[in-house]
Amino acid sequence: VRLVESGGDLVEAGGSLRLACAASGFTFSASYMTWIRQPPGKSLERVANISPNGMNTFYADDVKGRFTVSRDNAKSMLYLHLRSVKTDDAAMYYCVKGTNWAIRGQGTQVTVSS
Repeated sequence: VRLVESGGDLVEAGGSLRLACAASGFTFSASYMTWIRQPPGKSLERVANISPNGMNTFYADDVKGRFTVSRDNAKSMLYLHLRSVKTDDAAMYYCVKGTNWAIRGQGTQVTVSS
């Protein structure tokens, strides 16, 4: 299993950013996928999930309506579109295969300026 996140950057509060995760080494199109994040000094927290066919999604309450998770199974890519970013969204973001948070990439850093 290999997961490589990208797209993290410095963004102003209220701005937008799209994170991407390139997956390989497993059948991506058959896998439930998760985005998690770890804010500075805090524990890992779930951000969003998406079903294998992309038809079902879940969002944590504090990102609902602002973040959108999507996937392109033909390209084995997972995305997280962040909108109306808040300072509390600053974190290292990881994509996860399934719901086992131990199977994740190296992460991509999102920094938010107020």
